[in-house]
Amino acid sequence: MNYLNEFQQKDLILPILDKLKKITTGPYRFMEFCGGHTHALFKYGLIDLLPSEIQMIHGPGCPVCVLPAHPIKNCIKLLEERNDIILATYADMMRVPTDEGDSLLKARARGCNVAAVYGADDTIELARKNPESKIIFLAIGFETTIPATALVLRQAKREQLKNFFVYCNHLNTAKALESILNSNLELDGLIGPGHVSLVTGSDFFRPYATHLPLVISGFSAYDLAESLYLLTEMVNQKEKGVKNQYKRAVTNNGNLHSQKALQECFDLRDKFEWRGLGTISQSAFKIKKDYEQWDAEKNFSLDRYQSHDHPHCLCSEVLFGQKNPLDCKLFGKACTPRSPLGPCMVSSEGACSAYYGRVQ
Repeated sequence: MNYLNEFQQKDLILPILDKLKKITTGPYRFMEFCGGHTHALFKYGLIDLLPSEIQMIHGPGCPVCVLPAHPIKNCIKLLEERNDIILATYADMMRVPTDEGDSLLKARARGCNVAAVYGADDTIELARKNPESKIIFLAIGFETTIPATALVLRQAKREQLKNFFVYCNHLNTAKALESILNSNLELDGLIGPGHVSLVTGSDFFRPYATHLPLVISGFSAYDLAESLYLLTEMVNQKEKGVKNQYKRAVTNNGNLHSQKALQECFDLRDKFEWRGLGTISQSAFKIKKDYEQWDAEKNFSLDRYQSHDHPHCLCSEVLFGQKNPLDCKLFGKACTPRSPLGPCMVSSEGACSAYYGRVQ
């Protein structure tokens, strides 16, 4: 229903919400894994229209929120040491704070060469236009954005661009789901990530829905209302497994071309540190040997070390559904979207940012 505007959707949403209220016996604890769903729940005001028996737990599906501080610190250090490097990354990475309160935005204000890009292909164009500089693409995201990074790696190889490099910090959805399901967090069901599912397909999630129901959802208000209805119905009927509400975009097998590009360019890392979730084995991707000529980690000094967040920041508990953003003493005071102290306040998909917009 994304092709309808919010007012056109209203006549469709209210009946589905009425149906949802009639089958709600609760209480229910549902997690929306994807940060895009968190943003949509608040944007459309749906969070306030749900039956009181339904509690939404905001999961770790915002790549900006779960990226640790050390890649940002590595990039800033490199930029300060060398003026022949231009760092390119997505705009929402610019304000992510390190554990020392620094950021790429602040580094750019100090004179470092940092470029915000809209898409991965913009980074290739930067390399073409600046042959005297070395372009490092700080790449982040789940399977949604990995294919785009794979395509620019392929392009760099075809053109034999010697001044282009990728600093890969892409994350593995499967391991994040495993970490959640193996934790002590009590959940009755999951709203599966729609954009990731475009690439992976709905069958990808079946191994993670053997003990609870999972519904893959689109991003409109109607999509989420219908997905929550399906999820509640499955809980009531003690039904496990996967249902696909987002059928207009998601197939069983996903995008095979994107999957092939991912497999061609990337392997799994032995381990990776997630902000809020700790170190998880095989939870992130690295560039394969065939493409190591364009791997920033092979060509520059980029260390991995333990990050330390602000001592009073509750982002780790928020990401794991253990705390609400309103429980944090920093929320809306020292920590705001203009001056974020934690990653959940940076991206519009972060839970703290979504709550901030609601309470203002």
